[in-house]
Amino acid sequence: MRWKLGTAAYKRVPSRDAAMDPDLETPEKTPDGGGGGAGAGPSWRRSLPHVCVATVTSFLFGYHTGVVNEPLESISADLGFAGNTLAEGLVVSICLGGAFVGCLFSGSVADGIGRRRAFQLSTLPMIVGAALSALTNSLEGMLFGRLLVGAGMGLGPPVASLYITEVSPPSVRGMYGSFVQIATCLGILFSLLVGTPVKDIDRWWRVCFWVSAVPAVLQAIAMEFCVESPQWLYKCGRTNEAEMQFEKLLGPLHVKSAMAELSRSERGDDGESVKFSELFYGRHFNVVFIGTTLFALQQLSGINSVFYFSSTVFRSVGVPSSLANICMGIANLLGSIIAMLLMDKLGRKMLLVGSFFFMAFSMGLQAIGANRHLGSASVYLSVGGILLFVLAFSLGAGPVPGLLLPEIFPNKIRAKAMALCMSVHWGVNFFVSLLFLRLLEQLGPQVLYTMFSSACVVGAIFVRRHVVETKGKTLQEIEVSLLQTQ
Repeated sequence: MRWKLGTAAYKRVPSRDAAMDPDLETPEKTPDGGGGGAGAGPSWRRSLPHVCVATVTSFLFGYHTGVVNEPLESISADLGFAGNTLAEGLVVSICLGGAFVGCLFSGSVADGIGRRRAFQLSTLPMIVGAALSALTNSLEGMLFGRLLVGAGMGLGPPVASLYITEVSPPSVRGMYGSFVQIATCLGILFSLLVGTPVKDIDRWWRVCFWVSAVPAVLQAIAMEFCVESPQWLYKCGRTNEAEMQFEKLLGPLHVKSAMAELSRSERGDDGESVKFSELFYGRHFNVVFIGTTLFALQQLSGINSVFYFSSTVFRSVGVPSSLANICMGIANLLGSIIAMLLMDKLGRKMLLVGSFFFMAFSMGLQAIGANRHLGSASVYLSVGGILLFVLAFSLGAGPVPGLLLPEIFPNKIRAKAMALCMSVHWGVNFFVSLLFLRLLEQLGPQVLYTMFSSACVVGAIFVRRHVVETKGKTLQEIEVSLLQTQ
């Protein structure tokens, strides 16, 4: 079923005719996306359970990011590498190496076995890695377990971004995309909560790792009851199955319309699979360039340096690290909730531009606060700057790229392009985190924070000039409009 745009009454036409008629457009969207009748958009209730199961991956990502923060001292003492800063750094950062490898294969896995099976596959190294980390009595065993966990962390989040984008109705896709960031924040906060008794209970750090296996097992089981991505099924030629999944997600009244949109977007493709090398030239280069640059600027803003080393900064100005971590977690969660509420109202582009400018201002406060001659004012500027920076990040630069990029990537390249962009994310993240302390020592905090602030300004300008707004549009409308501009 298709709808004639710009008329008071909706006109129903067969999906095959709609696919061949370039003048027919998609149904008019209602602001709330509710309803489910012929004149309203599909209900958000049908897709919500599937999206919630998918975001468990992001919860695990957040949990494993923060799980070693509190227990690291106990882990190093029990495993015999206390005082070895290199070994401690490896326990924290080896996940990044595993994530980079897992991310490289995420596109091929998601396209090869489907989104649902890719989710289940990503939980396997997380479960095995968590068990190895919990049971090990050596540094080598801990590093291997963390490496496996990192591989799952690299594979899962890109698939989650793909899946949520592909199963969500356009009217709530921005809100659902924000669930990824919220779940990550909840995972970090939960890891801090679970790690609280580590100094009072002997070997509690082993329990911290065992806890992470529970949501991974639950997600692997729950995915058996979730829908497969209709876009992936359609791309594989499984049209009837795609229609069945659309009916579960959107309701029977919207199936023909959704299938017609897929048919229309497929007319711009040559039907052949895309190799990784083809992402760097030709018709797809522009959107891939936007995606990789956006993730690079996100990391060059210094956000993960703030997350990883904030405790050091807070202690240097006399603020307890435990209190600092809780405050940062609350700021991150609060900003993510606000972004969820605004994503489908203000749009992705406005949130990104505002977020980058707000981050630049906040990092500037930290640069000023690094001047210890200001006395007590430097404490307020440093602490306030970090908290405002985290809040600003969670309002746009954090949640938006993972939602926006699957929206602007054509169905044909979506999985591989997301894998490439997330690989850039992990690569830049690794080098910024690796070099942060050395640059801080050689350049000083004022120069380094000014560099981060400048990267945020560049990010805002880049978004303003190159990023398109996708609010309220179907994936096929976005794809067709981008093809027409090339």
